Amino acid sequence: MSVPASVAGSQRPAPAASSVATGLAARTATSVPGGSGLVGVPTVLRMGLDIGSTTIKLVLLPEAGAGNRPDSASAPAVPVSPVFAEYRRHNADVRGELTRLLEEVGRAYPGAVVRGAVTGSAGLSLATLMGLPFVQEVIAETETVRVCDPQADVVIELGGEDAKITYLHPTPEQRMNGTCAGGTGAFIDQMAQLLHTDAAGLDDLASRYTTLYPIASRCGVFAKSDLQPLINQGAASEDLAASVLQAVVTQTIAGLACGRPIRGHVMFLGGPLHFLPQLRAAFERTLAEQVDSFTCPDNAQLYVAIGAALLSSGEPTPISELSTRLATRKALSLGTSRMRPLFQDTAELEAFRERHARAHIERAHWPVPEESPEESGPEPDGPDDELDGIDDEGPHAASASGTGGGSSGTVTASWGSTPARRRSRPSSWTGAGASCGSTTPAMRATR
Repeated sequence: MSVPASVAGSQRPAPAASSVATGLAARTATSVPGGSGLVGVPTVLRMGLDIGSTTIKLVLLPEAGAGNRPDSASAPAVPVSPVFAEYRRHNADVRGELTRLLEEVGRAYPGAVVRGAVTGSAGLSLATLMGLPFVQEVIAETETVRVCDPQADVVIELGGEDAKITYLHPTPEQRMNGTCAGGTGAFIDQMAQLLHTDAAGLDDLASRYTTLYPIASRCGVFAKSDLQPLINQGAASEDLAASVLQAVVTQTIAGLACGRPIRGHVMFLGGPLHFLPQLRAAFERTLAEQVDSFTCPDNAQLYVAIGAALLSSGEPTPISELSTRLATRKALSLGTSRMRPLFQDTAELEAFRERHARAHIERAHWPVPEESPEESGPEPDGPDDELDGIDDEGPHAASASGTGGGSSGTVTASWGSTPARRRSRPSSWTGAGASCGSTTPAMRATR
């Protein structure tokens, strides 16, 4: 999905002009004229960074007024007006794209210092590199809702690879998808490609639908197996696009709500719900009978970053310094702890061998048998068969070679310890060759 290169802070982009994804690749920039170089911009700002699976969001708030937070849902909403906001896709180059973004902000606000915080699924290691505190994204998002929309009862948020439902009233509870990105922004991008369009084009097609088809959205593979036959049968692209968005709604409600009713005032947040009006319309159709009202703020895609800015703490730091730290500091090691090897070094291996060599069975030569044509017995079945035995001098192990008529195997014989019994035929046989009817001279028992 893609979004416009530039979006005025308080205005939602027109659907036809948007083109980013859920992962949402666009860029949203707002600024206030003047300052350190820009008139009216305070020297100290609060910065919130939301580094997600597919996009980076950066918000600058004025220091004054950032701490004015309502204490309850009955308190009036407090407007939050960023002096700068940026929303862009990082294309898996998270560190490089964030470094470039901070350099751009530093050039725009050369004299400003920030009191910042980082949030998002990809933000923890980068927060450590920059020396900034990390805030869990659900806490950051909830903080913005508490400040700006304290009347909200349920928050539904879709991101590039995650989906969340947060119940705020009467009992707080948070639900989030697990390891699969089905039903998220990445899923919408994938389905849009199958229909030869992008997320914005998918939304435009869905606005003209007439029929909805059941589409699996738990997995992209399952969804493709549902979509492809419909495409082959000539189903209208408009109907398929609307069916994909409806599948996202079904997956979010069934997979996350898990039976808990969604009631009261519902708020839509996140890039996909901000940039795709038809996705919001699908949620509204599905939940209309049980929800009192729906709302999607103008800066819904920035709510998590705004929450990080509201919760920012620590000493103010020049933006240029943050950029330098990110560009020069060594990345954290991603290695995981491993189990200790069986032998740490050669000395441990030799000690093991010495300890286990103390108990062993002496090897003895197998007695050469006398030829006797009338004798018959089991024939060994492998080239390297071993026999264990006990004689007058104690237990011994003997090896003999022979080739049987079947598959290779091990033959084991045991016999008595007296000379008379030692000359007898082996009393028991085990192994692959036990069913054979003859023996080779090397393996026949002595008389």
